[in-house]
Amino acid sequence: MVTKVQIRSQFDLLSDLTNHFIDDLMQCDYSKADYYQLPDIVSNDEKIVPQSINVTKITGDAGHRLILNSFNDIYKKSGLSSRVLKRHPGLLVIKNADQKQLVARIQQLNKAKAAFKECILAIDNNDARFEAVHNAIPNLITLAAYRKIHFEVNSPFSVRFTWMHKHATKTLTKKMALAMLEKSAGYSNPRMIDQLSWQTLVAQEQLRVASLGDKDKLRIRRPTRVSPQVNVRYTAQNRYHVSAALPFILINPEPDVKLGTLSDYQKPLSHPRKREYDFLVDRLYLEQVDK
Repeated sequence: MVTKVQIRSQFDLLSDLTNHFIDDLMQCDYSKADYYQLPDIVSNDEKIVPQSINVTKITGDAGHRLILNSFNDIYKKSGLSSRVLKRHPGLLVIKNADQKQLVARIQQLNKAKAAFKECILAIDNNDARFEAVHNAIPNLITLAAYRKIHFEVNSPFSVRFTWMHKHATKTLTKKMALAMLEKSAGYSNPRMIDQLSWQTLVAQEQLRVASLGDKDKLRIRRPTRVSPQVNVRYTAQNRYHVSAALPFILINPEPDVKLGTLSDYQKPLSHPRKREYDFLVDRLYLEQVDK
């Protein structure tokens, strides 16, 4: 059983390493410090999917301060959502740094983050996990503490920003899907319709799922909020992208690296690679997986 002392010990290590990392960055020279401030999300708005997001670019010393502060932004703030986490996209370009030492520090910190996450997830029950974490570290947002710090030391062709639409996926068996529908049949006015109409709707959904073979695979493919990401490119074939939930650190790059900016987000009317989904249950984003 994971104890309060173990949780606190792992967290204290993570916190100490984070502060050492920030101290290291304060000692480094930088050629660019761009921080992209996103609007705060209040608790009452956390279920609203935004159609647009305004980005405020802050550069220089002010941007540098916000970048450093972002690594310690892991606690719930009064009035703000703790479900929709504050993201801190940014780019810090370090020059003339002791590359080996700085990389070792980041890797050590990321390892401590992973160990803290493993410690928390060892508590199986969600309610017990929440209780244990918040007894040990009041007001901590665990997902914010888990966030990995991304960096690059090899000089790429470009580092750019974009917005990504993601899906949260979960694979189900036919039995699991029917159990989920049986549970939802007992909900009270979930869509502001009368109970009889709701139960009739769920019964139709249950019939569609029940008609499938017992070995058919199902998947919930639920869209999540749009999020900023960093795209790092070496060649057309050699590229990768990572989350921009925290500022990206570019260490000792060549001067000709092309650096992009994060633009305002505007939900597109259509997307050329968007596919139409034939959901068995639209409201749950439940689909049959192709064999």
